[in-house]
Amino acid sequence: MPKNKKPVPRKPATAAEPDIDALAQALADLALEVAEGEEVDPEGAAGHEEELVVAIRRALRRKHDEVLYGAIELARFTDPEACRLLRAHVGEEAATLHIRREGEAEIEVDAFLIPLFVQSTGGLVAQENFADDEAYAELAASFVASELDSPRAKVALVRHAYDLAEVDHIGYSTLQELLREAAATLGSKKPAPAPLLEASIRGWTGEPVAPDEAAMELRFLLGFSLKRADDPFYAVPKDEIGADVYFADRMRRYRAWTERVAPLVRRCMAGDPDRLSVNFLYQDLFHGAKEQGVAELAMLGTLSEINRLLASKELSPDAVRAVVAPQDAGEHIELRVNLYALDGGPPWGGVAKATDLAADIGAEIDELCDALGTLGIDDVSTADGFSLDGHPEGAQPYPPA
Repeated sequence: MPKNKKPVPRKPATAAEPDIDALAQALADLALEVAEGEEVDPEGAAGHEEELVVAIRRALRRKHDEVLYGAIELARFTDPEACRLLRAHVGEEAATLHIRREGEAEIEVDAFLIPLFVQSTGGLVAQENFADDEAYAELAASFVASELDSPRAKVALVRHAYDLAEVDHIGYSTLQELLREAAATLGSKKPAPAPLLEASIRGWTGEPVAPDEAAMELRFLLGFSLKRADDPFYAVPKDEIGADVYFADRMRRYRAWTERVAPLVRRCMAGDPDRLSVNFLYQDLFHGAKEQGVAELAMLGTLSEINRLLASKELSPDAVRAVVAPQDAGEHIELRVNLYALDGGPPWGGVAKATDLAADIGAEIDELCDALGTLGIDDVSTADGFSLDGHPEGAQPYPPA
């Protein structure tokens, strides 16, 4: 009688690796269906948009950041509107966490940023960052006290001013992990460890500033807000007029808040707060605020270049005419500003501002033209482009009559 052989152990089945490219393409295609269907088939577009949100949440749960970034990059070269829609949805979902427990109300945790431009002599000093305990405590409490958040919300402000490189290192799924950590901390009556948050504070980068040198630096305040998802404080009216009133009132409260806390922020930023001035951009969810800060930084850089050009020619802003026009620059679009004498002639010089392929070009041109006005350049036009010798083609006064 033959002996029974010991069975050979079966090799564990290895999970098939996800096809990143295919998943990214599917997400980009879905965003395109939403963008194209919003006018011709609103009901169908709404259904596709629900699918899109579900797919984004699935990718975030599985930590498939490469799918999300890949989809946005594909959409950037396919359709600008679809890319903006996709990027907005990914940013919103990544910065929001919904917690549902049986028998309890649904909880929402949001990650927000407040971009700051800090002007100083000598630059910011890392060792002085948030060293004032009293100022930090009052600043952290101000969000609820100034009605930026609900009286029933719990808000935590990270005791650090992030630079852009630090914010850049926080990917979509990493932000979700930070939200889970924040939810555990805010929901606990005892202090809880926050290793992921501590790891996000990598330290400032950038060139050192000489003690007598003027500096302007971009920093971000990072905070987390925990509240009931059905808190009426955050309910935006469904009608257009009601929504406009809601957001206008919110903006009024925010502006009042910035005036109140500006001295506290300066105290948190430096041992000698009087050597700083702080300008606030609008508070938003993490990625929206980051984009806002980056866009403003790029705009300030462009205006600084124009000022240098004017100074090199020994020209005052009211002695020139500026023309703004888009031009193809390969993988991105540039908005070029050429400066001319008021009575015509060839351009004295120009400055190019890189613009994302997915940007709303009309809105970008409007912002740049308005910014030129802040420099004192009153004679501004837009054009379809420039000829080889720099003359504007199809120029029209800005703003249009």
